[in-house]
Amino acid sequence: MKKILPFVLLAGFLAVSCSKQEPVTELRFWAMGAEGEKVKALIPGFEKENPGVKVNVQMIPWTAAHEKLVTAVASGTEPDLSQLGNTWIPEFVALESLMGLDSLTSRSADAAEDRFFPGVLATNRLDGVLYGIPWYVDTRVMFYRKDVFRKAGYDHPPKTWAELRDLCEKIKKQNPKNFAVYLPANEWAHFITFGLQAGSPILKDQDSRGAFSDPEYKKAFTFLMGFLYDSLAPPRFTDVTNVYQAMEQGYFSIYMSGPWNIPEFKKRLPAHLQDEWMTAPLPGPEGQYPGASLAGGSSLVMFKNSKHPGLTWKLIGYLSRTSVQLEFFNLSGDLPSVKEAWQDSVFLADKYLQAFRSQLDNVKSTPKIPEWEQIAFSRVQTFTEMTVARKLTIDETVYQLDESVNQILEKRRWYLQKTGKVKP
Repeated sequence: MKKILPFVLLAGFLAVSCSKQEPVTELRFWAMGAEGEKVKALIPGFEKENPGVKVNVQMIPWTAAHEKLVTAVASGTEPDLSQLGNTWIPEFVALESLMGLDSLTSRSADAAEDRFFPGVLATNRLDGVLYGIPWYVDTRVMFYRKDVFRKAGYDHPPKTWAELRDLCEKIKKQNPKNFAVYLPANEWAHFITFGLQAGSPILKDQDSRGAFSDPEYKKAFTFLMGFLYDSLAPPRFTDVTNVYQAMEQGYFSIYMSGPWNIPEFKKRLPAHLQDEWMTAPLPGPEGQYPGASLAGGSSLVMFKNSKHPGLTWKLIGYLSRTSVQLEFFNLSGDLPSVKEAWQDSVFLADKYLQAFRSQLDNVKSTPKIPEWEQIAFSRVQTFTEMTVARKLTIDETVYQLDESVNQILEKRRWYLQKTGKVKP
């Protein structure tokens, strides 16, 4: 008995030691698409700074993300933290599932509001309350052929609507069989962007009615339709099966797109054109340069049902640090939401990214209502295609678009009228 006593004491000591170990606190983080895979590489740094915390990152395909999030909210099984597309935030605010963050940002160094681009941050604010922190950003700028511009007498990209029109006419005159700019009717973003540039709110009366027949949107819509009607842009988007080949062949020389196309242009355009393409901010109405572009990207949101709100906010702050934002850019190629990160040499040295940095100083949000995606895809896009096909005149389009959108917004309008926020 005396010989085995030390072993019994040792076993007892180990049992007591194990019982005193701190329990692991698990944070549940849902992230979509490639970002869900890339962000995993950043988590060990956070866990090292916070012993006893385990971040469980669940990667969700974008195609399943919306349904999964709605289902989680309905069943009360939301994660602590989630990536959320900017246009989805209004829906989850309407479901009363997101936590307001104003009181947290005011006491934060890493996630203070002044660290982010104002136009992008604004996409996360509804009715005066901030619900999300921008994680990464994107917007659209002009991709163009410098050599084609030079032949047309332009040694600089167009800065105004008038210059854009003049340049496109001169490009067309050089080669009448080709076009100048690509404005695909099946992409609503261009037509909303120019509407915002013209000062249109897109929707009015607290986003309860369409503003498409108002002078501002009609002016922008008419301006863009002029390129399509006058053969300065391909009238059928189905004629373009490969935008990179079309740019290479000079089928058109201007294409408005996002940062994801920088590596594609580097890879797909031939060697002799690698020094002949460039990016530039969008032109705007006279006296406005850059013209406004759309505020895009994804944000980080906290759910009200989070069991660990303090640690969840700490993780948001960690992912908002300049050094972590730069590491995430190196992993994913997603543009940093923190302005300070853009002062890094990797951005200062990249001539293609400079246009995006300038453009991010003038970006605007689409209407912040749950119905927006339905309006954009099933109404704006459909009516635009009908106008390009000349099935409707411009006047018919904007008025019928308003009528159709007003039907979608009928319940919203009823609620606002009932609460006295909008007159009947």
